[in-house]
Amino acid sequence: MLMRRFTTSRGAALDVSMMGFGAAPLGDLYARLDEREALATVEAAHEAGVTLFDASPHYGNGLAEARCAAVLRRFPRDSFVFSTKVGRVMEPFAPVEKPRDDVVAPGFAGGFPHRARIDYSYDGTMRAVEQSLLRTGFDRVDILLIHDVDVWTHGADFERRYGEAMAGAYRALDELRRTGFAKAIGVGINEADVASRFLREGDFDTVLLAGRYSLLEQPALAEFLPLALEKKVGVMLGGVFNSGILATGPVEGAKFNYAPAPEDVMERVRRIKAVCGRHGVGLRAAALAFAAAHPAVISVVVGAVRPEEVRFNAADMAAAPPAALWTDLKREGLLAEGAPTPA
Repeated sequence: MLMRRFTTSRGAALDVSMMGFGAAPLGDLYARLDEREALATVEAAHEAGVTLFDASPHYGNGLAEARCAAVLRRFPRDSFVFSTKVGRVMEPFAPVEKPRDDVVAPGFAGGFPHRARIDYSYDGTMRAVEQSLLRTGFDRVDILLIHDVDVWTHGADFERRYGEAMAGAYRALDELRRTGFAKAIGVGINEADVASRFLREGDFDTVLLAGRYSLLEQPALAEFLPLALEKKVGVMLGGVFNSGILATGPVEGAKFNYAPAPEDVMERVRRIKAVCGRHGVGLRAAALAFAAAHPAVISVVVGAVRPEEVRFNAADMAAAPPAALWTDLKREGLLAEGAPTPA
């Protein structure tokens, strides 16, 4: 597995695999998972050479963290980089909230029977980190991210939540970084413009940006990625399949941004897939290779729910699409002209 060394603003070095493991599906996203198969999936990722494992309390109300850690605790602590997030505190005695389909991030089919409360305050952040440690059994977290401070999650309440996060969560994470408890701090969000705002207003080491830089769309190319390069912020890319459509292709029921893909997106993916087919390249392999090619990117974080999916992802990540593929995609207006492509 290709590795990249990521050096933080405080001089800490983290060796992260170019393909990271995204644990959101292990929180029973979309469907309840078989426990043994879920644990075997994490083990397969470690065996494949993955060193970066990204989770969050949001994923199944802590279930994804617990499943990852149940496997990772078998291995030397320095053999992996564990990333998790703050912004939600679990309340075990409160009734579980029903899944929602509005602006709040997508619901989970299963997960722990604990109610999540959004809290970006200093005290709430410290409590969230404490809860993560209890769920995982770890004595530290390598990367801590402020989660979901974006308009998509909070709607009209975004500005208040952003102010709370900078005044509270950022202060808490900076303190944990100074004391060495966390090696790197950052944000995990779905909006490139909000990611840029965080980088301009705080001292962050990394950003996990989901869905806004992919083979299908590149809004992060205009401002965020150049800013990350300028500030030497390591970018982890999530959602590079745009919630599924770049993995499944434009099939019936394909998802885009956690919802059924609209027809204009389906048509664009059909055209991208056709160009890939002319060059003998799978759509998934092209999506992974493109995402990894930007010089600001330190890891492409990909989810899986079965061991064979991890192996498929690793094989696709190792593919080397021909340069002519990218030329043709740009010529047909399917890829931003200034987007970096694999050498």
